[in-house]
Amino acid sequence: MIGASLGRNLVAGARLAFFLPLPAFDFRVSSLDYAALVAFNCVLWIAVAGVRVGFAGEIDYSALLVYLATVPLVLAAALLVALVYGTQQRLLAIAIALTASDPVFELVGLALPYLAVPLGALGALSTVLLLGWIWAVAVRAVAVSAGRHRPQLYQGAAVVSVMMAIAFFLYPQTEVWQPPEEAEEATPLAGERLFHLQGQLIERALAAIAPGREGRRELYFVGFAPDASEEVFLHEMRFVKKLFDERFGTAGRSIALVSSQDALEEFPIASVTNLARALERTAQAMNGDEDTLVLFLSAHGYPDHRLSAVQPPLELASLTPTALARMLHEAGIKWRVIVVSACYSGGFIEPLKDANSIVIAAAAPERTSFGCEPGRDFTYFGQAYFRDALAQTRSFTRAFELASDIVARQETAEGLEPSRPQMWVGAALAERLKKAADTPQKE
Repeated sequence: MIGASLGRNLVAGARLAFFLPLPAFDFRVSSLDYAALVAFNCVLWIAVAGVRVGFAGEIDYSALLVYLATVPLVLAAALLVALVYGTQQRLLAIAIALTASDPVFELVGLALPYLAVPLGALGALSTVLLLGWIWAVAVRAVAVSAGRHRPQLYQGAAVVSVMMAIAFFLYPQTEVWQPPEEAEEATPLAGERLFHLQGQLIERALAAIAPGREGRRELYFVGFAPDASEEVFLHEMRFVKKLFDERFGTAGRSIALVSSQDALEEFPIASVTNLARALERTAQAMNGDEDTLVLFLSAHGYPDHRLSAVQPPLELASLTPTALARMLHEAGIKWRVIVVSACYSGGFIEPLKDANSIVIAAAAPERTSFGCEPGRDFTYFGQAYFRDALAQTRSFTRAFELASDIVARQETAEGLEPSRPQMWVGAALAERLKKAADTPQKE
């Protein structure tokens, strides 16, 4: 008997949720019917939470108390609606109508993560749409169980709106089924061999930087990718270093510092300390009045213009524009081309610009750049500048113009807020570039 009544209430709740014709007498109304409906919904809620985590982990029983606290909230709302309509005897009917559609919403909520991707932009609003649907069904529950009389229906809608706001904003948002705690992954650098190898890598890389030759304008390359959280920075740095070594003649005069879990035996870690050492050693090797440094930085950027620094288990200092400017000044490097591929990287231009520099940034000081997600070999700007533009020209400034156009077209096609790449060209370096290509003569 209870099972049959529960089934009738669940069917009525589904019809209510999908706005199908539904007379009030389709609901079965008694204290026992309401208790059975609440119990069924609670079991389904636990089962759906279990499905989300593959039934791994354990039940958080404190979350059950939060769920049960919604019962008096619904009953209080039903009582207020009944008083508004002047039909206190309809209290249970209203409470059952407000509760009967919950299984539909639980199942739809379970499917939402799978629907968000094919729905595209609409999928991002799925939670908002679900809440709007729940509210509309709650208002319909009032109309079906208590009547469509106005202004009572408007007052009833206000009551269920307050009920939902209390449940959403004041009740703790908890998951009843807690997934198992993930074991902390071992970080490769924690191993003694790799830890000590890092000291050898930086010493060998610094020692391998060849001195400049008198009477020859030569390029030196320093790369700095301090964020191991995304392998795109590693892939990009490998390509750029190879590009300069092979096409711009920096082989034997280049060093790349990269933080990465997968390249700890290939590159020295990109710490601020290692960068300062690399710039100092490069300055010692260069002929100051003849040679030019190309410095490439690739990482996540922050609104305060710091570059992200991630290399577990180490705690690394972030690189700031002022710190970089101080390093270059102390090293005494005169001619320099600096390319910063990061969000908010335009903030590097003001502290670094001088008459002897080109400073190129992937984004304006207040804008983000794109392409740092997993699975990519380049950021958007890195791909446009190094892979595409420098394949067409050896001029760093012309390459910037080409890359800016490529990035703008890509961002427009994808509906992204323009990153607005920036460039500063110092007057002395601009004059120098009028007399020669952007790069010194290749070997």
